[in-house]
Amino acid sequence: QVQLVESGGGLVQPGGSLRLSCAASGSIFSINVMGWYRQVPGKERELVATSGSGGSTNYADSVKGRFTISRDNAKNTVYLQMNSLKPEDTAVYYCHLGIYGGSRWYDYWGQGTQVTVSS
Repeated sequence: QVQLVESGGGLVQPGGSLRLSCAASGSIFSINVMGWYRQVPGKERELVATSGSGGSTNYADSVKGRFTISRDNAKNTVYLQMNSLKPEDTAVYYCHLGIYGGSRWYDYWGQGTQVTVSS
């Protein structure tokens, strides 16, 4: 059983910064991808950034140069440093963990944390 616990959301002014954290616990195999997605009401959940266990990273075009994803494999924790935040970054941010085992991928989601960018 895998659990994801997120923290770090909140209210910030435009141009400000926030750091999200997501700690995973449970049976986590070595081949995995951790990442962040976000969703606003009425829209589909969209990818923000991902980090593979091999070191690869991937970012949405809208956050490139402003957001940085990093991970601590020893702690099974992924971070999202968000700088130069814009009102359009306002959303519920969800942590995602994909684990490869037994010839298939397993997907796990955190409960979500609200990020509001407003003056």
